[in-house]
Amino acid sequence: MKIFDDKMVEEAARVNHVADLSHATIGETLLVAQYLEQKTGIPFIRMDQGSPGLPINKYGVEAEKRALDSGIGSQYPAAAGVKELKEAASEFVKAFLNIDISPRACLPTVGSVAGSFGSFIACCQRKSYPQMGKVLFIDPGFPIQKSQLRILGIEWKEFDIFPYRGEALRAKLEDELKDGDVAAIVYSNPNNPAWISLEEDELQIIGELATKHDVIVMEDLAYFAMDNRRDLSHPYVEPYVRTVARYTDNYLLMLSASKIFSYAGQRIALVCISDKLFDRKCPAFAERYHDEGVFGPTFIASIQYMITSGCTATTQYGYAEMLRLSCEGKINFVEDTKAYAIRAEKMKRIFCDNGFTITYPKDVTETIGDGFFFSLSYPGMSGSELVKELIHYGVSSINLDTTGSLQQGVRACTSRMRDELYSVLEERMRQFKEDHQ
Repeated sequence: MKIFDDKMVEEAARVNHVADLSHATIGETLLVAQYLEQKTGIPFIRMDQGSPGLPINKYGVEAEKRALDSGIGSQYPAAAGVKELKEAASEFVKAFLNIDISPRACLPTVGSVAGSFGSFIACCQRKSYPQMGKVLFIDPGFPIQKSQLRILGIEWKEFDIFPYRGEALRAKLEDELKDGDVAAIVYSNPNNPAWISLEEDELQIIGELATKHDVIVMEDLAYFAMDNRRDLSHPYVEPYVRTVARYTDNYLLMLSASKIFSYAGQRIALVCISDKLFDRKCPAFAERYHDEGVFGPTFIASIQYMITSGCTATTQYGYAEMLRLSCEGKINFVEDTKAYAIRAEKMKRIFCDNGFTITYPKDVTETIGDGFFFSLSYPGMSGSELVKELIHYGVSSINLDTTGSLQQGVRACTSRMRDELYSVLEERMRQFKEDHQ
């Protein structure tokens, strides 16, 4: 028996101006869940929004307070970032990725959303003037990035990686890149929404083809070192976090503080640019911006500064302190975020015990790990049907088709799960199974 009947769910959608629940955005789904919860007092299992569900890192907060007390709030922050953060970022990349990027090429942004917005502009304006190249998404992926391209008027290509894992990825990428119209490749690793991770051979394929076709790889590392299948918590020690940066000089790495330090409210991230790309001359930039046309300086002064005019200085000092202490082994952010993996393991077991399957169950050689997200399917149901049906049982999620996936299922986020809700979820999914034999 459903918890919320059709009439009540339809009312929630109508009041919140949600035209189609089956393809609702994260924000729309959130509004419907909140409406039903507030109207009835019945708690929802909130698997919709990927907002951190752990306490904020205290070291960052304390560093911000010290910075504010020092009086820096009276001055505009430098567009390229404060020296302390740039140096800490360079060292962090060395400690956990074993990649050398100079401090000058590590740029703070107001969250990775602002970082990707500026990066799309830079990558797609680099080759020609006044036209812009296309972006290739290795899906499933973060829907907001495509919304950014709509705003910018940039075209994109996309493909679901599900049937193209391993060596099959090479032929697919060659086919997508052969026309020479792609300026950037985008993916997240670990992946939002499916939590799959690209393996070393796949990253090598991407890197080699990016170099061959002169394409920039935008590697979104929002869930940095959160692949719990390997111990990635020790700085300057193998195994290091996997990255395309080992296989090409055409890359931008996006490193956000939101998930690994639970610092989402402060909106701080980094775009770390390959030194060779940072120094690269781009005639199209010179023609468009009337500068020397060097990638890094143009990205900073002519693009990113126009979006945010710099990041809040105190927040930069907070981020710098967290990165510095991580390199010194005084913060173990990997251990801190393992709570998400524990939640995922429990939640997946409940769903799978009641007839669900994991939509993206494995990488090339391994079963996917447990972490911030996972994907769910139910026999005989499309993703559109499943996302709507789960709402009736007090479980909110998003349809995988909104992420570029061609598979039938939904994305589940673990961040808002609480201990007292496991028994509630178990009871509701038992009922779901009974009602859908």
